[in-house]
Amino acid sequence: MARIEGVVLPNEKRVEYGLTYLFGIGLTRSQVILKETGINPDIRVKDLSHEHIALIQKYITQNYKVEGELRKDITFCIKRLQEIGSYRGLRHKRSLPVRGQRTKTNARTRKGPRKSGSVVPNKKPLAKK
Repeated sequence: MARIEGVVLPNEKRVEYGLTYLFGIGLTRSQVILKETGINPDIRVKDLSHEHIALIQKYITQNYKVEGELRKDITFCIKRLQEIGSYRGLRHKRSLPVRGQRTKTNARTRKGPRKSGSVVPNKKPLAKK
């Protein structure tokens, strides 16, 4: 059981894929970490020695922001945008897409489920004279 930055890595996965369970580390960054520390990426997480785990932990803490520190940094950046009143900050505040996507259709992931009250009811046909 390998524990890095408070995250338990899955035992049966290869190390390069196991490291991606850390927030802020993707596959490319994981491969760079293993190359710099000199650890074989084909090893399973359960086969890592304590020295390897310590080496990976040390390299990550020295070179990258991950997990809580990264989440806190992202939150502060969003709050700063909202406080200065930028367009991106307003979009974050209103829970709308920030990067220019269309919202007339789509954007359901960001906006959430449709609100039933906002649908215009069918108009009654005008009576003929």
